[in-house]
Amino acid sequence: MMFVWNIATTWWIWNASIPGSLAAFFANSLLMCFPWVGYHVIKRKWDDGLSYTSLIAFWMCFEYIHLNDWGLSWPWLTLGNAFAAKPEWVQWYEFTGVSGGTVWILLSNVLLYSILKEYIQYKRTKKYFGLMIGWFVVLALPNVLLVRFTNENKITSLSGSNVVVVQPNIDPYEKVSDGTFDVQIQRLISTSEKAIDTNTALLVWPETALFMPNGIEEDKMKENHFLNPLWVFLQRHPNISLFTGIESYRTYEGKKTKTARPIEGTNYYYDGFNGSVLLDSSGPMSFYHKSMLVPGVETLPWFLRFIDKWFEKFGGTTAGYAKQKDRTPLVDSNHLYVIAPAICYESIYGEFMSRYIKNGANVICIITNDGWWDNTPGHKQHMNYARLRAIETRKNIARSANTGISCFIDENGNLYEAQPWNTAGAIKMNLPLNTYQTFYVKYGDWLYKFMTILSILIIITRLFFKLRNVLVKRNI
Repeated sequence: MMFVWNIATTWWIWNASIPGSLAAFFANSLLMCFPWVGYHVIKRKWDDGLSYTSLIAFWMCFEYIHLNDWGLSWPWLTLGNAFAAKPEWVQWYEFTGVSGGTVWILLSNVLLYSILKEYIQYKRTKKYFGLMIGWFVVLALPNVLLVRFTNENKITSLSGSNVVVVQPNIDPYEKVSDGTFDVQIQRLISTSEKAIDTNTALLVWPETALFMPNGIEEDKMKENHFLNPLWVFLQRHPNISLFTGIESYRTYEGKKTKTARPIEGTNYYYDGFNGSVLLDSSGPMSFYHKSMLVPGVETLPWFLRFIDKWFEKFGGTTAGYAKQKDRTPLVDSNHLYVIAPAICYESIYGEFMSRYIKNGANVICIITNDGWWDNTPGHKQHMNYARLRAIETRKNIARSANTGISCFIDENGNLYEAQPWNTAGAIKMNLPLNTYQTFYVKYGDWLYKFMTILSILIIITRLFFKLRNVLVKRNI
């Protein structure tokens, strides 16, 4: 069942990488079985109430592990993500994040299963009606109790400036080919020119918008003659800051970092990044390097390095990009927008993104490609997950996707100016900014952490009784 669920919901990964998709289907299906195995072990000795509690705790522990960078992190099918297309149902995520949705789904399904089980065995008993009432309460309670808190106490300010988001619609496989950089950057510039005006303060281009086969050296961007059209464009618009994706690298004399790789025949090393940069007419202001890398494509854990040749390279490298540890927001040159940057896959991590807001970010900028999957549900799912980040943090989002869907998302998860798949264009909006920090931003995945601790206690308790029974049988 877990295997069928994985294929039915994420079959589109196949379009990007056949070995990568097979690995994801099998590995994630196997990992999803562990909570059920744990539940089965507990159910053999404990009553229904305790065993159902263990199932919920074990599943949430599994999801929490997947939401952390353990090498094969793949939280795409987190149950709480199911409401991404219905943000009006989960405005209370600003208190719980997606973990609240996972509990809601699991608890309501456990109760429904118990109702059906009771009815089949004993028909309409007092327990049946009690379970029925409990089920309705669970379905209604989150919105009844928490809706009145939504959108209260936020300090919102409307700036006189606007944000422009560009969707260049460049084929991702064309992007990584030789000899096309000049054409690509001209398309980005010409598309931008159609939308920017004298009030534009921030321009957003998608993931790897600045891409050359050999990479771009971060410390020498101004000297790179291929980037001359970019600097000419920014000098024409000196009041604009550009936030864009970049495939970049840094060189060091000697091995300065753990991830640095040697340049053959020299004493120099380099780190490669799937990154982003905030720049203006004077040059780069600050860089961000993608920190949550896609398993099998951009990184592999050490215990799977022997199969790295199985994976196709599509905008990444299984040898691994270098990461950034800090969740430091990027500040534009006008000190108006304090950006929480997210590159592609990173936007599905709630607590990860909330740390930027905790550090002062007032807007989220998501840059992505999404073209590797073609016109499949993948890019739609990815866009909808961003709506949950808006609710969790109550921050507006500017999302630039190379082939779509580029859009703006308000703090309630509503979409604005969403661009269709496979079209080029630019959109513009005046984004409200606020300094409000939600309960979720302050405390993160507190519900996941509680359930993880509960899982550990359940396992310890089960092992204690198991050991005690063994010792009693041996008369020890």
